[in-house]
Amino acid sequence: MGTRPFNRNIIAGLHDSLMAAASFVLALYLRLGNDMSFAQEFLRTGTRIFTVVATTVFISMGLYRGLWRFASAQDAIAIVKSVTLALLVFFPLLFMLTRLEGMPRSALVINWLLLIVMLGAPRFLYRIVKDRGVGTLLKDEDPHIPVLLMGATHNAELFLRETAKLGHSSYRVMGIIDDSREHIGTYIHRVRVYGPMASLERVVEKLGRKGKRPVKLIVTDPQAGGESLRALLARVDALGMTLARLPALTDFKGDVAEKTTLKPVVIEDLLGRAQKTRDLAPVRDFIRGTRVLVTGAGGTIGGELARQIAASEPAELLLFDHSEYALYRIDQELGARFAHIPRRALLGDVRDLERVQALFAQYRPELVFHAAAIKHVPIAEDNPVEAIRTNVIGTRNLADTACEYGARAMVMISTDKAVNPTNVMGATKRLAEQYCHALGDEGKAGKTKLMTVRFGNVLGSTGSVVPLFRQQIEAGGPVTVTDPRMTRYFMTVREAVELVIQASATGAELAGQNGMIFVLDMGEPVRIEELARQMIRLAGLSPDTDIAIRHVGLRPGEKLYEELFYADEAPKPLAEGVMLAHPRRVPLKPLQKNIEKLAKKAFACDMDGALALLAELVPEYRVSPVSDAA
Repeated sequence: MGTRPFNRNIIAGLHDSLMAAASFVLALYLRLGNDMSFAQEFLRTGTRIFTVVATTVFISMGLYRGLWRFASAQDAIAIVKSVTLALLVFFPLLFMLTRLEGMPRSALVINWLLLIVMLGAPRFLYRIVKDRGVGTLLKDEDPHIPVLLMGATHNAELFLRETAKLGHSSYRVMGIIDDSREHIGTYIHRVRVYGPMASLERVVEKLGRKGKRPVKLIVTDPQAGGESLRALLARVDALGMTLARLPALTDFKGDVAEKTTLKPVVIEDLLGRAQKTRDLAPVRDFIRGTRVLVTGAGGTIGGELARQIAASEPAELLLFDHSEYALYRIDQELGARFAHIPRRALLGDVRDLERVQALFAQYRPELVFHAAAIKHVPIAEDNPVEAIRTNVIGTRNLADTACEYGARAMVMISTDKAVNPTNVMGATKRLAEQYCHALGDEGKAGKTKLMTVRFGNVLGSTGSVVPLFRQQIEAGGPVTVTDPRMTRYFMTVREAVELVIQASATGAELAGQNGMIFVLDMGEPVRIEELARQMIRLAGLSPDTDIAIRHVGLRPGEKLYEELFYADEAPKPLAEGVMLAHPRRVPLKPLQKNIEKLAKKAFACDMDGALALLAELVPEYRVSPVSDAA
């Protein structure tokens, strides 16, 4: 099977070479007739030279690679170009060798016409026979998807080269849009560079008049994202086209059939910021050779923490989660990707102090990343004592035990909902922040550095709005939005975890400070309704037409916008993308006593008493009534 294209190319190449030789002889005969007898030596020399020149040109132009089964106007143009170039090379070469003695100049024109016919006729006759009719030539059917490329980049050139090699690629590039004046009007692998981006609509209309209207725009820059991509999506959607992007240049490897696979543009591309190149050496030094514990390792944040930590060569990676299935999945994934890294899948709950202490006694983790939490606002509102047990008591258990066993550092993952909280989830996280800060601030943590990292929503995390919208779109709608004014901060999980580890590595080296709260730079907040509309467009559908958007009102505990800082926290830049907050001091001993009281009420399932005490400990929190709605 693998030799058939090779054999076909050899036959096509031999045919074209034979036609070149025959056309030269026939052209001289048509011009000289019987007078050719006196030019036998010239005929032999000229035929050999022209055949070699023509064959070389045909190979360089890739003429023999075209499938005769799909011969079209594009192939005819390629034949004319190849024959013209062959004669332009042949004429001065023959002149230098023979001074053209015995060669009528008009024979070259005849040769040009003859060779075009002799190369083109067999191809089109073959297609007519295969398709049983001349009408197929007029239709010029093209099985490829017409596309435009955005950006005359190295990635674009590689894509064009690889699709040409494949021969059976699904795409035919109709043009390239580029803003550079140097590129506009040039060609890359016979594909014209149009421009600039402002002319996108005009270029699409022009190609449409020629019957070559593209149906997809492919972004060639893998770093493109954010505002520019959002604006582009709106323009492409108005033209009735879809948007895709090429993989990164370094991804063009492996099986050739995978080299031209496009990546869909996803909501993470539109909301995520351009990924910056960070110096990861301090992060690797922070983790390499240490025993690291990740709680909530089966969750979105915990799982990504485990992946990035494993990539930094820890001495041992301890995965801790209360969900057997979630723990199994992340353990299997890490086993496949980082088989050389020693790891343990440990089942348990941070609320169980004895289990936490036994874990530390046996494995002695040096770094602790605490991602275990009840984070879904409506679930926490309906189950407040469970949120208190996990988010407050679990954090206290872990922090106290880490300090008792002399861990080098513990990092707690917090949330922007901890700032001026209006829900149980935010209030419990705020209280956990206060405990870690007070324990470190009053010097009761020993040699253990206690750090908290606060940030907003992670795109695509379990229970977040992005997967919910995807499900609703796939089901045909409606997409439910609480309020058209609602905004949220978003960040990709990879960038969030990168910054968490970077902040931790930096904080561990800060002398004389403990109980620190770091806040990640989340950029600008995003309107949730606009997020829904963008996701519908990315699915190739129209908001309000194909998919309805329904406003359902705020749920208990929700607010229209989130905040990253309290007014009195006075944040200061610490590193790129990370700020250091300076929270007000909270005395440790009264806090410890009150948290113990809260624990008793929570484990006794005294919901009213637990909520009242929670509101007392977090003055900014205002109790919302527990929803009875399903």
